[in-house]
Amino acid sequence: MSKRDYYEVLGIDRDATKDDIKKVYRRLARKYHPDVSKEENAEEKFKEVKEAYEVLNDDQKRAQYDQFGHAGAQSQGFGSGDFSGSGFGDIFDMFFGGGGRRDPNAPQQGNDLQYTMNLTFEEAIFGKETEVSLPKEEECDTCHGSGAKPGTRPETCSHCHGSGQLNTEQNTPFGRVVNRRACHYCQGKGKIIKDACATCDGSGKVKKHTKVKVSIPAGIDEGQQIRIGGKGEPGINGGPPGDLFVVIQVAQHEFYHREGDHIYVEMPITFAQAALGDEVEVPTVHGKVSIKIPAGTQTGKTFRLRGKGAPNVRGYGQGDQRVKVRVVTPTKLTSKQKELLKEFNQTEDNAPISEDEDSLFQRFKKAFKGD
Repeated sequence: MSKRDYYEVLGIDRDATKDDIKKVYRRLARKYHPDVSKEENAEEKFKEVKEAYEVLNDDQKRAQYDQFGHAGAQSQGFGSGDFSGSGFGDIFDMFFGGGGRRDPNAPQQGNDLQYTMNLTFEEAIFGKETEVSLPKEEECDTCHGSGAKPGTRPETCSHCHGSGQLNTEQNTPFGRVVNRRACHYCQGKGKIIKDACATCDGSGKVKKHTKVKVSIPAGIDEGQQIRIGGKGEPGINGGPPGDLFVVIQVAQHEFYHREGDHIYVEMPITFAQAALGDEVEVPTVHGKVSIKIPAGTQTGKTFRLRGKGAPNVRGYGQGDQRVKVRVVTPTKLTSKQKELLKEFNQTEDNAPISEDEDSLFQRFKKAFKGD
């Protein structure tokens, strides 16, 4: 199966800057990370995104890929993120400097975490203070993250002398080439643990459920996320922890509909109220408000209630509520009411009054008027 174009994988243009590439990669890596993603085939997608990023974020590898496509990428040995190949991969590493590895003992930032939080319509409008419980890796309390049995410590690998890499020489048509590979004695870590900690089995980390306080700002909306710095996975070798990203999902309301900071509601009124006019109470998330219905109001007429919508999540004022009236055809009439309407209909030469069932009016009254 042929590989997809790396630019297509990241969804970027061919003239995208390195900053653009990094931003897109961070977003997609969080989306498809196997530890948090519920997407189908998340692990495969994560590997595909990582592979594309490793190529396009490196100027030399990107130039080689732009010129030769995947063939150029594979010849450099970076197509799968594995730099332990031989042959042309090692030769290109020699000439283009593509074989460098990060110091295995250098501090590294921990992975970010993603948590999906479900809110009611009202909770999203007014915000809330809450607490979530997250299963995540924490530093082992027994060995304090070293991975070694208490009373012992990891030893520097005698084969790579702590570098995490081994150099081998190879004769090629271009001359003698020095290849760098991960040290297989210490798995590229630069240290060897002879007596592993019994609590964490030498990993230096254990799974725990950690409670994190989350402040939901008023006015937050569907799909928005909150970043909580330092609440992700712990760092490696003393590096800083990752971040926690709380993604918001908002439940639909039976009557209200939100667009940005504005809230929309359909208000049922009777035929008599529409014809003669009236003053009615309209429900809002902030409480009931009285509005005047002019005589002769038609279905679809919209009224604006300034400042009765959602607060702007960034603090830029308050939205409005838009009330769209709907004239409900009466369905249960007394004999006298029917006679009056028939008489009215004859004077206006109107079509017969429909008696189709419409439950909107009753449901609305029950929800907001306590009937």
